[in-house]
Amino acid sequence: MDLQKQDLQKQEPAGSELRASDAERDRIADILHDALAEGRLTADEHAERVEGVLRAKTVGELEVFIRDLPAAHRQGPAHAPAPQRPTAGAIPIDADDNVVAVFSGAVRKGRWRAGRRIHAYAIFGSVEIDLSEALFDHQQVVVKSFAIFGSVDIRVPENVSLRGTGGGVLGSFEVATLDSGDPQAPIVYVDGWAVLGSVEARPKRGKVVADILDRVHRKVDRSLRKHLGH
Repeated sequence: MDLQKQDLQKQEPAGSELRASDAERDRIADILHDALAEGRLTADEHAERVEGVLRAKTVGELEVFIRDLPAAHRQGPAHAPAPQRPTAGAIPIDADDNVVAVFSGAVRKGRWRAGRRIHAYAIFGSVEIDLSEALFDHQQVVVKSFAIFGSVDIRVPENVSLRGTGGGVLGSFEVATLDSGDPQAPIVYVDGWAVLGSVEARPKRGKVVADILDRVHRKVDRSLRKHLGH
């Protein structure tokens, strides 16, 4: 550990023992990327600090790595809530994935890659769509849900934004609105209808987007290649 890093760590403020989230690590990595691009950090300093960011456990440990950078002392604008509807043209007309249950059950869960448009049909059956461990290649995802004498149950990570537009005809359509503190976090839009059935979407407690650290690594790799001219 070099003397500069030791000096920075000595300045860690009290009261910063909260556990760091993946979104907070992502924010610090973005600041370090900008500092590298501006010439405030060398490639070696940048790589060393990013490595420390990925190992950091608390908010205080994260803030150490940007303490001497201007971005740490700027007051950023308040984060606007996610829009109620997807951006025009962001979502294709055709579904990337169809989950169908007719007098049966269908499940999408675990480590799977979520498309931009997912269609869920539960007709005298049940559909479970669990995005808590999914890989998000796109920031905006629409889950179009139709429950007819059936149920569609959707779970999302706690650190995404969740929006819903739909209704029930002698049925229940319930979406728990959720706002992420990260402007780059995925937004999941749940649309559709429940006819003598139910559509429900809510966060899965204790689960966060699993690929944020992967995105940090990819940003670091791109930064280093750009700096080294590759």
